[in-house]
Amino acid sequence: MAEVHSFRVACTVTSRYAHTVMTSKALNKANISQEIFFEMELPKTAFITNFSMEIDGQIYAGEVKEKEKAKKQYEKAVSSGQTAGLVRASGRTMETFSVSVNIAASSSVTFILTYEELLQRKLGQYEILTQVKPKQPVQEFKISVNIYEPQGIAFVEATGTFLSNLLLPLVKKTVTETKAHILFSPTLEQQRKCPGCQGTIIDGEFIVKYDVKRAQRLGEVQIVNGYFVHFFAPPDLPRVPKNVVFVVDRSGSMGGKKIEQTRDALTAILKDLHEDDQFAVIQFDEKIITWKPSLTKATKQNVKQAIAYVRKIKDEGGTNLNDAVLKAVRMLVKDREDEKLLSRSVDMIILLTDGMPNSGEADLPTIQANVRTATEGRMSLFCLGFGNDVDFSFLDVLSKQNKGVARRIFQASDAAIQLKGFYDEVASPLLSEVNLRYPDNSIDFLTKNNYNHLFNGSEIVVAGLLGDSHLDNLQVEVFAQGPDTDFQAQGKASVVDWNAIYPEQEYIFGNFTERLWAYLTIQQLLEKSYTSGQQEIESMTAKALDMSLRYSFVTPLTSMVVTKPETEGGPDSPLIADKLTEDQRQTAERNRGYWTKAVQPDDDVYLVDGDPHFMIKLPDRDDALCFNINDQPGTIFNLVRDPKSGFVVNGQIIGKKKLVPDDKSNTYFGRFGIIHLSLGVRLEVSTQVVSVFQNGKMVRLLWSDIASIKEDNMDLKLTKNCSLTVTLRHSVKFMIIRHTKVWKRRHDLQHYLGFYTLDSHHSSSSVCGLLGQFYHGVEFEVTDLRSGQDQEKLDATMYVKRQTLNVTRHWQKDFSRDVKTGESIPCWFIDNDGMGLIDGRASDYTVSDLFETV
Repeated sequence: MAEVHSFRVACTVTSRYAHTVMTSKALNKANISQEIFFEMELPKTAFITNFSMEIDGQIYAGEVKEKEKAKKQYEKAVSSGQTAGLVRASGRTMETFSVSVNIAASSSVTFILTYEELLQRKLGQYEILTQVKPKQPVQEFKISVNIYEPQGIAFVEATGTFLSNLLLPLVKKTVTETKAHILFSPTLEQQRKCPGCQGTIIDGEFIVKYDVKRAQRLGEVQIVNGYFVHFFAPPDLPRVPKNVVFVVDRSGSMGGKKIEQTRDALTAILKDLHEDDQFAVIQFDEKIITWKPSLTKATKQNVKQAIAYVRKIKDEGGTNLNDAVLKAVRMLVKDREDEKLLSRSVDMIILLTDGMPNSGEADLPTIQANVRTATEGRMSLFCLGFGNDVDFSFLDVLSKQNKGVARRIFQASDAAIQLKGFYDEVASPLLSEVNLRYPDNSIDFLTKNNYNHLFNGSEIVVAGLLGDSHLDNLQVEVFAQGPDTDFQAQGKASVVDWNAIYPEQEYIFGNFTERLWAYLTIQQLLEKSYTSGQQEIESMTAKALDMSLRYSFVTPLTSMVVTKPETEGGPDSPLIADKLTEDQRQTAERNRGYWTKAVQPDDDVYLVDGDPHFMIKLPDRDDALCFNINDQPGTIFNLVRDPKSGFVVNGQIIGKKKLVPDDKSNTYFGRFGIIHLSLGVRLEVSTQVVSVFQNGKMVRLLWSDIASIKEDNMDLKLTKNCSLTVTLRHSVKFMIIRHTKVWKRRHDLQHYLGFYTLDSHHSSSSVCGLLGQFYHGVEFEVTDLRSGQDQEKLDATMYVKRQTLNVTRHWQKDFSRDVKTGESIPCWFIDNDGMGLIDGRASDYTVSDLFETV
């Protein structure tokens, strides 16, 4: 067996530039060689800079190469039947780096992954996000974050999605004026879901948020080793009034949840408008419909009327995006010409669409040209692409050509929150036409220094190479337009003496300004190339490629080639780590399903019903996972155990009443034992009787009864010969359904039970069990769809919990909404008793008594 001995994350942030090293050591304790897996997640904004494996003292290091040169090696690996790609999309903001290597018996391997990124300030804070999924308790687990900010640290917060009340005190935080240290290092036992359990509670996000102090209007300038970086986000600036036109797609594809979430988001956004803002609402399908012919002041009465209007938006028709956006442009231009808008206000359009233009002008380059010509650089266009049917690259270019940005809105239960979250980022402009100036003879290779806006809670970053003679005397000037007067700040920057600020800290990241400059330059060259002519594209691409290779960054132009050690079968083909573009992420999502923890877990259903068939139903992804457990009748399985609340569900399986020779031996759940220690509730449910114990009293009900029990801590409803629904206060809601299966030929019938968790969002992070382990989500990806042995069923490859599994498309019945006939749900079926999907083996979940709680 393979054992993960250590898992360490070390992140060093120096003036917003983060350098993260993830290290994991695994041991092969088996007496034969076996494949060892390494899987880490990193932010999609980060660049991988190094990956290496150390096996028996020999180091196998990755090498960054031009993508085209690595392509032949990649194609060779693919043609040999290997999965050559190491990086794949994971959720909305992360990428998964995964690799496996064959290790000899009693040997070990150490994996090291390094990546870097410039932290972006959003809504007044920087965020360091680390995904940790060791999958098992490890001897040495450590997350260490060191933050060095000479400007001064305003606050630091450390949280985690998996941090229970027991784990939270283990997060150690030390903060001084200019340095912060965060350490999280639980022991082996503290990592376990419950005493003696093999599963780990460490599964999710570890998040550090912080901000720096801001006292100077000029901002902060750092100069190290001949490179400078200028951070500009002056404090206490008044907001600039805005004029915003909301352009909302109401075509037929926006039907159902999408249009409902759009109405909710617009309602919240309209309520947040300031009274000195002006706004308009345009809805479109093949027709263009305006709320009012011109922009309107955001008075309370006007906002109230607009909300009533938005609430009536309904989906129908096609998608005439071209005319809708041009109508918004004309409204802003006309109101500006008629002097209805404040002279120092900001003009913007926020477009929300979910599909391709198919009415009016439908040629994408023509639409882009039409809009660019109409705006003439006088306003900003922000495009929000809803769902996976939009052409995001089209929206991205459309925004960039018109002083805006594009953002994907994922089709999920929190879509309204995503929409509102983006609006909050651009809701309060502080400055417009921001120009940061430096002496021409002092600076070489300057990054972008002209910005359309500075929004509240954000930050502008400029970097460049200094001439030696001007190292101690850099003149900085900033000019911009404010709400009332022009903004102007100027001054001289000086070298920060790092040794004086951190006298006891060896400066381990001395070239951070140079690497920050390189990171920023590559990002901006790639962005600019998307909206430039062919000749400029070639020049920018060549520069970005040269810098990517020089600084060993894995970017969209480069690949990291990882050579694996030879095995008995000869040398393996090299593996390739690429940087995914947003287009590639979207394409991958169209071709394979992925799901991450839902924002509203009570949308999901976790059930066991049938033979017995376990199913984790995930409405947010319109998908489900299922598996079967085969064991002897009489076996009792733990389905749910929450050590924090003492909520436990155990189930005993039964066999067929009559056994037929050579017939498949089906088993079903025939009894459930349910306990809630904190509430003092105990239920025993069989196919004949429902027994309820609470506060020293016992109530015995037959399935032929109709009953309703309401207590302070419990609501119970029994429907005759059908279902039992129980709600335990501040804990869980579940349903038990009694089925009667009839074999007409044999004149035989079988009663059996199904258990459905309907609401589990109050469960603690340490909940476990065959069903309970999924209460806080499971991440998976499905790829390589193909015809199975049964030609009517689809086979695929699933990546889940560091495992690569062969899965088959099945249909299973869900009776939670229709207890009589049920609903057929497509799911990915994992064979072998759910091996690879569940933690450990099915036998790990057997218990000796129906009411066993430990």
